[in-house]
Amino acid sequence: MFININVYFIKYNIWIESLKNKFINYLDELKYNLDYLQNHIYEEIEQTINLIKNSFNSGGKIIFFGNGGSASDSQHLCAEFVGRYKKNRAALPAISLNTDTSILTAVANDMGYEKVFERQVEALAKKEDILFAISTSGKSKNVINAVITGKKKGIKTIALTGKENSELSRLSDISIKVPSDKVNHIQEMHIIIGHFICEMIEENS
Repeated sequence: MFININVYFIKYNIWIESLKNKFINYLDELKYNLDYLQNHIYEEIEQTINLIKNSFNSGGKIIFFGNGGSASDSQHLCAEFVGRYKKNRAALPAISLNTDTSILTAVANDMGYEKVFERQVEALAKKEDILFAISTSGKSKNVINAVITGKKKGIKTIALTGKENSELSRLSDISIKVPSDKVNHIQEMHIIIGHFICEMIEENS
């Protein structure tokens, strides 16, 4: 079948231009979010770093948890502490509650998915520990239940959420709210913040 080459290249160039514009718009949103972080969350970051340092000095650990992409971030950040971030140093104590599939499936099957993190906090967490809850919406019931259980045990909580003043942010001792309600941009900022926290903790280890 005959194809008009000129028409093909016109359509291709239009597609490329559209792709370029969409990418620029995406990056513009990212720039806005980064500018906001640069000017608005120093106090929460400082409090988070000090809380983690105090926990480690008292023999505590960081307990990460979240769902979906936040579960991946929990595992990622846990690995940075236990393994290494940038430099060789002693391992730092951290666990991620979304990694044990036997516990997750047993508790979800027998008690309900909303209890998968709560049950582990009840079993594994101690007063010197830090709960590090990650939720883009701040509304995840299983994350909130774990924080409530931790509060009953006298455990401090750090929350990474989106911009909404959610139940999770209200329950947590430190709430780091990023300036977006779009899941993809929230997750981008969460890992940036998490990496910076890792860097500051590692710098003093």
